[in-house]
Amino acid sequence: MNQKVAVIGGGPAGVIAAAFSAKSGNDTVLLEKKEKLLKKLFITGKGRCNITNRCDISDFFMNIPKNPDFLYSALYSFTNEDIISLLESVGVSVKTERGNRVFPITDKAGTVCDGLCLFLKQSGAKVKLSTTVTAVKKQDDLFDIVTKSGTLSGFHKVILATGGKSYPVTGSTGDGYRFSESLGHHITPLYGNLVPLETEETYGQELSGLSLRNVSLKMKNQKGKIIFEDFGEMMFTHFGVTGPLIISASSHLPQEPCTLHIDLKPALNEKQLDERLLKDFGKFANKAFHNSLGELLPKSLIPVMVTLSGIDPGKQCNSITREERKRLLELLKNFTLHVKGKRPIEEAIITSGGVDVREINPSTMESKLVKGLYFCGELIDTDAYTGGFNLQIAYSTGYLAGTNV
Repeated sequence: MNQKVAVIGGGPAGVIAAAFSAKSGNDTVLLEKKEKLLKKLFITGKGRCNITNRCDISDFFMNIPKNPDFLYSALYSFTNEDIISLLESVGVSVKTERGNRVFPITDKAGTVCDGLCLFLKQSGAKVKLSTTVTAVKKQDDLFDIVTKSGTLSGFHKVILATGGKSYPVTGSTGDGYRFSESLGHHITPLYGNLVPLETEETYGQELSGLSLRNVSLKMKNQKGKIIFEDFGEMMFTHFGVTGPLIISASSHLPQEPCTLHIDLKPALNEKQLDERLLKDFGKFANKAFHNSLGELLPKSLIPVMVTLSGIDPGKQCNSITREERKRLLELLKNFTLHVKGKRPIEEAIITSGGVDVREINPSTMESKLVKGLYFCGELIDTDAYTGGFNLQIAYSTGYLAGTNV
């Protein structure tokens, strides 16, 4: 039978789902509310698009803190190497960088978007852009799709790939949660994940825009237990902190207040750093303390560190005591920030929460409650760390949904 299939949502999951549905012989239409497909993908990875991660698939599950077991069939059915092969088949060459992160050779997300759109076109799926779906209804064995411009009727299957609530400007406004609930599904609590953090410290505005590279970060809970630890890059903002280190740390943020501990000089142990300070203070012996840190710290960070050290800014370096030097050393190795909470969900990279995985068949992505209804991508209650893992979840769940309709 030539089945009519509607895929709602033109992100990576929806595009993959629609393409494989059409390749399976279904009369497939992809409905997207925006004027073009893959708008969110276009801005991922700072516009470079971290396509996937090239680690062993078995290692993926360690990078998926939320419902990893649910994704077993999906990730093994359509792997990271599968999406790379698919993209290469449409002319998109890739490279692997630090942390097994895969990017297009061009360093442009648009290259990946063009490749996926070409794959979709080759599949024979139809695409309706600027089509806002307002409701999904089931009448007997068929689905009706209500849009702002009229109702599309007679679909045998529907795949929901509407994304989460993060980056609403790209079209992810949470519509799929409403559609799912109207059809009887439960939505677990929604909140932003992989998101910048707000801090109590007020000097964020002084440091806004400052990027710190090659620093180590520890997140500790109220009991002082380390709940996250990593090395990399972060940035100060007017409200607190962001950047790859912070985005990853946000996945581990506890309900109670916590602290961030930044080692500004992780390549040096305390003895080596003390020797470096002695060397610099000797070099600038007759200079004021606040003029002696230019070779050690970024310019905008110096006034903050001077204030926090408690050392008189005008004190000559040759007069700084051992105790004062020790305070500065501890500050450099343990620059502490107090986290107030996460930024709003609209600023998050992904949405945590979604359609309860207990109501979805993990082998097909079909609803256990509504025959003919399928889910894929961020709409489902599962998410991963940064590094290309979330996009791979989108491709893999989209593939399962598209091949099983």
